[in-house]
This record gives sequence, structure tokens and C-alpha cells, in this order.
Amino acid sequence: MTITPVAVVGPTATGKSNLGLDLAERLDGEIVNIDAMQLYRGMNVGTAKLAPAERRGIPHHQLDVLDVTATATVAAYQAAATADVTAIIARGHTPVIVGGSMMYVQALLDDWEFPATDPEVRARWETLLAEGGLVAVHEALLAADPAAAATILPTDGRRMVRALEVVEITGRPFAASAPAIGEPRWGTVIIGVDRDTAELDSRIERRTALMFEAGLVEEVRGLIDIGLREGVTARRAIGYAQVLSYLDNEYDLNHARERTLIGTRRYVRRQRSWFRRDPRVRWLDGADPQLVTAALSLLEAPRLDDRERTPQ
Repeated sequence: MTITPVAVVGPTATGKSNLGLDLAERLDGEIVNIDAMQLYRGMNVGTAKLAPAERRGIPHHQLDVLDVTATATVAAYQAAATADVTAIIARGHTPVIVGGSMMYVQALLDDWEFPATDPEVRARWETLLAEGGLVAVHEALLAADPAAAATILPTDGRRMVRALEVVEITGRPFAASAPAIGEPRWGTVIIGVDRDTAELDSRIERRTALMFEAGLVEEVRGLIDIGLREGVTARRAIGYAQVLSYLDNEYDLNHARERTLIGTRRYVRRQRSWFRRDPRVRWLDGADPQLVTAALSLLEAPRLDDRERTPQ
């Protein structure tokens, strides 16, 4: 029997984790995380990571695999997650890929081949970032590749540096290195989960408040002790960056909460824009009481097609 992986993607706070668990239970599945910040050990509260007791005994992969001092990269994730998916299929189980990190999804499901790096070119742009700051790097990217400057957050210095490096090495826009959208790897069925905007805004507001009530500030304090400030990627995560600013007395705790809420809403808009451009995504309403049934019905279509194509 052919095993068809399923990916559950979409904006933050739509209910992807619970749907992933429900599908894994019904499909004899194992979950592969595709949320970049959930790769980090100790980043639990602020990433809404399921605690081990909440995982229903289902194996989870690509959780807690990096220290906060490590730099998360799409290429490294792609290699590790590809190995996980391949091994899950070999065991006769269904890979259930769950999360909303946009480039990670495309890298895994479209087998993105990343442009090579050039240490000298990279060092030059990193020097500009260190000496001129985010504004200088953003202005350089705007001049070199306006499309990339419009899609990469101006606060994401690492990605802007990488885009500038790729543009200089290849002589082409950063987006040109992305793979063409075609048949997803392993025949994966991609399910998108979204909700009404007003409802989702309310859920994000509740989630943000609960994170601070559940000890996000204390979690960040503990992570500082093991190197969070030295990390390139982890310290920029939404919620963590704002709490660090609060601990540095840049603003008060209420402002940290508000900035976390605003940052999450902006990220949701970017996720929606990215995933909605992908015609392969089959969208479901996360508020649908029959969500699991609807998702399972989507998985039947490709299996029927496979049977119809099989010579009799």
C-alpha cells in the first residue's frame, strides 16, 4: 500500500496542532514539526509547543533538536526532516507534517536546492549589518532586489543578508532560487487551516495573554542563562524578542505584550499571503466541528486517483 504523507499548514493559532494529532491517531501516523522556533529546546511557552503529556503518545520529530545558541537554517532542517519522513514511511506509518514556517514548508515539500554560499560575500554583508544596522541592510536589499525587500521583514537581518548574498552570487533575484510549484514530494496532500479574521485575532489575543500568564518572562530569563542572547535566530522569535526588550528596560511589560500581539498578527498576514499563493493547498475552516472528517475526506481523493491509475 502506498503511504501518502499529509501536511497541515496555515497561519498561527488556527488549530493545526490538534488537527495534526487527530489525523496521526487515525492514520497510524508520526508527526514531523515544521515550525522553526519549536526546533529549540526550552522554547516552549512562547512557541505554544505541545508538552510531552499532550502528544497522545504519538512520536514527534524535529522538536527540541537545537540549543538556543544554534542558528536554525532551512537547509539543515530540510535534510533532517527529509530523513525523518523517509524513515516514517519505511516503518509503514504516515508522516503528518505540522506547522506554519513558510520557507521550511516549501523547502521540504518542493526539495528546494539552495544556492551555494560565499564566505567573503557573506562577510561583507554581515559587516554592513553590524556597522550600519538593519536600516542599512534593508536599503541595500531594496536597491538590489525590491521584491525580496518587500517580502522579508526589515527586522530579519539574517535573511536580508542571505538574500543579498544570493543576489550577488547568482546575479538573479532572491526569489529565482525558489523551486517551481509542482507535485509535492512523496505525493503529500497539503491541508491549509484558517479561520475568520476576527475570530483568529481573538484567539491570538487570548494565546498571547496566556503565554505571559503561563510564564513566558520566566522562560526567557532561564534561556538567557544558557545563551539566548548569543543566539542568532532564537532571540528574534516573536515574544522572546519583546520580552528581552522588556528585561533590558526598553519598555514595560504591558508594551511587551502589545508588541508580541502586533508581531503575531503581522506574521499571520504573511503566512496567509504565502500559503494562499500555493494552489495545492486545500483549505479548511479550523472552526468547523467536523474538521477531522473534512480533512480525512481530502486524503481519500488522491488515493482513489492512485487506484484508478493502477492497471487492472
